Amino acid sequence: MAEERQLMSQGDMRRVIARMSHEIVERNRGADDVMLVGLQRRGVPIAQRIAAAIGEFEHVDVPVGSLDINLYRDDLTNRPQLLVRPTELPINMERFVVVLVDDVFYTGRTTRAALNALMDLGRPRQVQLAVMVDRGHRELPIRADYVGKNVPTALKEEVQVRVTEFDGVEEVVLVEHEGEVLG
Repeated sequence: MAEERQLMSQGDMRRVIARMSHEIVERNRGADDVMLVGLQRRGVPIAQRIAAAIGEFEHVDVPVGSLDINLYRDDLTNRPQLLVRPTELPINMERFVVVLVDDVFYTGRTTRAALNALMDLGRPRQVQLAVMVDRGHRELPIRADYVGKNVPTALKEEVQVRVTEFDGVEEVVLVEHEGEVLG
């Protein structure tokens, strides 16, 4: 039986998204040339929330896309069923700073796959990475530009970011399993 502990409430997530939105705008000196691309699945609603927050205080519509990286993963043989979800970019990303948005940053392999998938679709001016939770255990030399919360974890722990669209609740939980969690 797995035990879980709440790390972030809905209010905590809202505040983290607001902070990350301001950091993105500050670093890029505005949001006119910023495009958010959420990684399927939970990165997409997080990207939409960041875009809405930026829109509220900058009064601009930040384009939001979605990216499925399943065909670019390096562990395809370990996954019995591959469900490919839509990749949609609202406009040509060539002049944009593309901010990849993901829920949990772990080994870095998902981000590597996302970079490969993104480059097959075009050449953005720059790519940045925003993650809701960084749990450590990097296997590749990749770092996030914007981090909602750093949560040092053991290998037998799993961080789950839950969003209303898929889970019916907004929260981040730490789940402790019996053995090592494969990411």
